Amino acid sequence: MPMPQAYIVAALRTAGARRKGRLASVHPADLAASVLNALVKRSDIDPAMIEDVIMGCVGQAGEQSQNIARNAILASILPESVPGVSVDRQCGSSQQALHFAVQAVMSGTQDIVIAAGVEHMTRVPMMTPSILAEQAGLGSYYKAQGIKTRYPDIQFSQFTGAEMVARKYGLTRDAMDRFALESHRKAAAATKAGAFNDEIVPIPVALLQDGEDLHTLDEGIRFDATLERIASVEPITPGGLLTAATASQLCDGASGALVMNEKALKASGVEPLARIHHISVIGHDPVIMLEGPIPATARALNRCGMKINDIDLFEVNEAFASIPMAWLQATEADPVRVNPNGGSIALGHPLGGTGTKLMATLVHALKARGKRFGLQTMCEGGGLSNVTIVERL
Repeated sequence: MPMPQAYIVAALRTAGARRKGRLASVHPADLAASVLNALVKRSDIDPAMIEDVIMGCVGQAGEQSQNIARNAILASILPESVPGVSVDRQCGSSQQALHFAVQAVMSGTQDIVIAAGVEHMTRVPMMTPSILAEQAGLGSYYKAQGIKTRYPDIQFSQFTGAEMVARKYGLTRDAMDRFALESHRKAAAATKAGAFNDEIVPIPVALLQDGEDLHTLDEGIRFDATLERIASVEPITPGGLLTAATASQLCDGASGALVMNEKALKASGVEPLARIHHISVIGHDPVIMLEGPIPATARALNRCGMKINDIDLFEVNEAFASIPMAWLQATEADPVRVNPNGGSIALGHPLGGTGTKLMATLVHALKARGKRFGLQTMCEGGGLSNVTIVERL
């Protein structure tokens, strides 16, 4: 008997907002709830049919603590009967949430699951759980004796890892500056062409004066970006190659995808956007940390019996310019197919919300271009990397 398939029937995201920007006043549970509501409305199903919500979130503290997935459900139109669970695989949290949802519906233990993610980097700043723990005298994860023995004198850092990747692959400051400029230019062109319209959930925001506005445009895009301005930004670390301009932007945002199996498709009458062709995740060197997408992509393609040129579009998260640039060098993928609508350098990287955010962009880009296969991958803290391959239907 053939294994059941998993399908994405809706994939949506909020427009990204800069830290302390247009979404600063929106509680993260309300932000995530807006995506849950939109997924239900877009697919036109009874919300009581949803059997679980799996939500990625890295900063599970403060307003994102106490199981943000469940709190987002309680803030949404979903009934109390819908359970929720929060997942932390660092930057890949909501991509992993998607993988868990896919596994659930393929197993037949559940038929309809929402995979989602949220990160409000204004209200819950990056590293908040670790900072609070240290302030309370509770220490740090890397001080575990086993880790110190295995990795003596190492303090794990994504910034260090990104620099290590840049130097390993011979990437120059100028080349990465140019890559960042191109990210802004592609995102600006996509925005002007309306490429994101079908994937963005409008979020009401209060104006400084009376009234409300809808947040529908990615706030981080620099429509007037120039190489000169990017080149003028100081390195993140003294003598380093990477700068804030060649790193992903801090971002407030949420995203999600509604996943069904064939049984649910028949019962609901919903037309799917894409079929999940492959899911996988690997562990890699936690010191260089961010190189994982390279071996992860190679293994995923090998398992599928596919070659890099079989993939029509790629979303490779721009955590730092060095990551997709090294990935391009190693895989020899066609650069035109990679992040065609820009990436996190321009659009923002809401950590736990980025996985399903990239998937929303990928499936809509495949549809708009009439292409078949898309591959998504991202580097993740701790030396991890997920890969998802989808087939547009």
